[in-house]
Amino acid sequence: MAMESKPEKGWYVVHTYSGYENKVKANLEKRVDSMNMGDKIYRVLVPVEEEIQIKDGKKKVSPKKIYPGYVLVEMQITEDSWYVVRNTPGVTGFVGSGTKPIPLQEDEIRKIFKYMGVEERKPRVEFKVHENVRVTSGPFENFIGTIEEIYPQKGKLKVNVSMFGRETPVELDFDQVVKM
Repeated sequence: MAMESKPEKGWYVVHTYSGYENKVKANLEKRVDSMNMGDKIYRVLVPVEEEIQIKDGKKKVSPKKIYPGYVLVEMQITEDSWYVVRNTPGVTGFVGSGTKPIPLQEDEIRKIFKYMGVEERKPRVEFKVHENVRVTSGPFENFIGTIEEIYPQKGKLKVNVSMFGRETPVELDFDQVVKM
């Protein structure tokens, strides 16, 4: 019996129906949660850039898809994870030769992130559940809260913040809070 080595994590390109990229992203993220695949499928990304249009003398900034019809997925390829992505509504298949998806090279994904104006950040989990934190930015700035859940693959926390005498759960990025 052959030993199955742990599949390597990589960014894979998924082909979608044109115009359905954001819907596929939302559907896939829901499927990852509902099917407990967060340990194999980490992030889903629709590459966009900011497009500046001037109409009637007013400047309008809107997102423009860099690769229409494609979504990037950071994942480990296993039978299960391949099945979850491949059978998400709107997905027509993986980009690759034959039936085996091919991950993007490290320099390719870096170029895409740089083009989007996003530097890939590695979330460091320095937080613990039930730990008190202070919110440093956003609408809840300077509020004190207690961490209820940690989502390391998303770089987010669920924090209970006390507002008007009651606890309110708020989802925040790791970089929006500091330990007390």
